[in-house]
Amino acid sequence: MYFQPYPFEKLNVLLGSVVPDEKLKPLALTIGEPQFETPKFIIETFKNSAHFLNKYPKIAGEQVLRDAQIDFVRRRFSVFLQPNELVTTMGTREALFNLPQFLLFDKPNPLIAYPNPFYQIYEGAAIASRARSVYLELKKENDFKPRIDEGVLRKCDLVILNSPSNPTASVMSLDELKEWTALALKYNFILINDECYSEIYCDKPPHSLLEASIEIGNKSFKNILVLNSVSKRSCAPSLRSGFAAGDSSLLMQYAKYRTYAGCAAGVPVQFAAAKAWSDDLHTHETRLKYIKNFEIAKEILGVDRSKATFYIWLEVDNDEEFAKKLYEKKNVKVLPGSYLGRESAGKGYVRIALVLEERDLGEALQRTADFIKGR
Repeated sequence: MYFQPYPFEKLNVLLGSVVPDEKLKPLALTIGEPQFETPKFIIETFKNSAHFLNKYPKIAGEQVLRDAQIDFVRRRFSVFLQPNELVTTMGTREALFNLPQFLLFDKPNPLIAYPNPFYQIYEGAAIASRARSVYLELKKENDFKPRIDEGVLRKCDLVILNSPSNPTASVMSLDELKEWTALALKYNFILINDECYSEIYCDKPPHSLLEASIEIGNKSFKNILVLNSVSKRSCAPSLRSGFAAGDSSLLMQYAKYRTYAGCAAGVPVQFAAAKAWSDDLHTHETRLKYIKNFEIAKEILGVDRSKATFYIWLEVDNDEEFAKKLYEKKNVKVLPGSYLGRESAGKGYVRIALVLEERDLGEALQRTADFIKGR
């Protein structure tokens, strides 16, 4: 079993021999990790629950956490889930890796489709599942949204979408999600949408695949699953709190599988996560910070703000050379787009994560703008 090096490993190799300008403070716009402080009420809940460290956590999730996640879906998407239509997970990364393995285990020659460029866990899940991969190309001419090829989809066992998209920041409309949902029923493949950036948006809140499923009359969510996480919405990636929701016939067996895998966050973590899922005000306040960061980026780089996520997918001549020279001249790190794709996808773009506080972000972007002007 061979896994490609992770994008950040490739970046370390690319920059390994580069000596940056040491007079400048090092600034990184690479990893999609929120740099804002975790809200204090979440931390206090964690502290006040520390006495539960002497308890084994429920792999199915503490009831308070499950209730909070179900209620989040109701508040945010007006979707009323039944208890058997949601499984608590350790963030989205865990589920994105092992859920495809579970779903494809009994398939003799599984075929999985996912966007290209992509979050590398999709590829890792395909490799671990012994599945052949089909790329849904995200290109400028199709607004970085996956094109539909029914000739390919009819052969697929599993399709993964990612809206809002990492790394391109594109957002699929409700009508587009409805079209994909209808295809999942027509060709009987399982459709997953990775929705972990659903709460980081500038204007209109992105739609969920669950909404699309209900809209076309698929109220039991047959073949439909979504994944979401508290990491981005609450600036709390270490909570590792997420969920898979949708088709109960798939999720109940997956829940049993996870029992054997032993995937569970500690009880104090689950209580803190429940608080995070239950509160929307802090998410709104965080969203305003990202909107401000997009305004800074527009002012300095002249780029339009993304509809969602905290990424800019910036077009450049040569993504590796751009990243290397920017680091050398300005001590700023960005991620080459080709490290996030295969077969030339992402080539000629860099991903910029607007996750820093205003002052550092402004400095990093100004250095980037100066670098571009001086080339």
